[in-house]
Amino acid sequence: MDYDINDVKLAAQGKQRIDWAKQSMPVLERIKARFSKEKPLKGIRLGACLHVTTETAALMQTLKAGGAKVRLCASNPLSTQDDVAASLVKHDKIPVFAIKGENNKTYYKHIHGVLDLTPVYTMDDGADLVSTVHSKRKELLPLVRGGTEETTTGIIRLRSMAAAGVLKYPIIAVNDANTKHLFDNRYGTGQSTVDGIVRATNCLLAGCRFVVCGYGWCGRGVAMRARGMGANVTVTEVNPLRALEAVMDGFLVMPIKEAAKIGDVFCTLTGDIHVISRPHFKLMKDGAIVCNSGHFNVEIDLPGLESMTQRKRQARPSVVEYLLKNGKRINVLAEGRLINLAAAEGHPSSVMDMSFANQALSIEYMTKRKKPLPVDVYPVPKPIDKRIAREKLATMHIAIDTLTSQQKKYLASWDMGT
Repeated sequence: MDYDINDVKLAAQGKQRIDWAKQSMPVLERIKARFSKEKPLKGIRLGACLHVTTETAALMQTLKAGGAKVRLCASNPLSTQDDVAASLVKHDKIPVFAIKGENNKTYYKHIHGVLDLTPVYTMDDGADLVSTVHSKRKELLPLVRGGTEETTTGIIRLRSMAAAGVLKYPIIAVNDANTKHLFDNRYGTGQSTVDGIVRATNCLLAGCRFVVCGYGWCGRGVAMRARGMGANVTVTEVNPLRALEAVMDGFLVMPIKEAAKIGDVFCTLTGDIHVISRPHFKLMKDGAIVCNSGHFNVEIDLPGLESMTQRKRQARPSVVEYLLKNGKRINVLAEGRLINLAAAEGHPSSVMDMSFANQALSIEYMTKRKKPLPVDVYPVPKPIDKRIAREKLATMHIAIDTLTSQQKKYLASWDMGT
């Protein structure tokens, strides 16, 4: 079996951690049990580019139980949990190409390792796998029937490809499922980002000025959790509706140039480039902490920061201190990469349960279609979204009401008024 991981001897530790995560993923475990019996993915070759975590391992096991032949690589150089990669290789016989801290060359080498499977379906987190197929491995395009995408950033890239007419196979936008972005992005990112910041720095959030750049679902989650820790939260935005919502939610809203003067901790969650750049670094306090929880490490202008720096040092395992020419110090966490995965463990398993249930059922939906979907980016079918919500409630032992026939009739009519 072809694979490239750090150390297969870490497998026992990885298996223990995977088993712990699966205890909090009952919806995916139910899907796995059904897949084991029905084998809906039998013979399907599936290439996955995801964060190699305990939760992803549970998803890979589910897909394999359904009959799929899978390969996995990392969607971020710093997010791999090496013991998990080892366990998947040793105990599940799943080829993994991922090493925590791998350089850019190795990162793309690993993507090609997954594509050497000649996948019929792709599963992506950030669209690097899809973009590589379309740019470097075009010979595979006639073989691919469809794929799924996990993140907001990936969906933005894929919709751009579709609009430009260069996307060659259909993608289901898992990120846009309500049981994904309303929970994973908000509660998962909120908790895991704050966890990563605290683990990296051991700073006290209570009383600090915490600046959240971007008020999408991820930004909402981080702002909520930072406030819960006692921080004074400021939001920066370019979208007037989101800015207005942040104001109504009780947060201070201002331009980043103004926030740069007062912030103690900065976190970007926009999916865009150079959200924090040279003009902002100049205005920051001595000792400011800067991090990113958007998918790629482009939100913080690190080359610009380097050009302003006279010296830098590794202050802590996930903290690099930049001493600027003006004498101020800026602390950048996790190389500007995903702080929640690079310095912590990513989202809690219980929220990834819904996200990865969407992945598994979306792949099953595509394979069961008699004809492939036309090329475009599609939402997760509503019946799948609702099914996952019902399953999650059931596993939490929570019952809800159902509409009576009279109520259904009223909602379907137009002539029943006051």
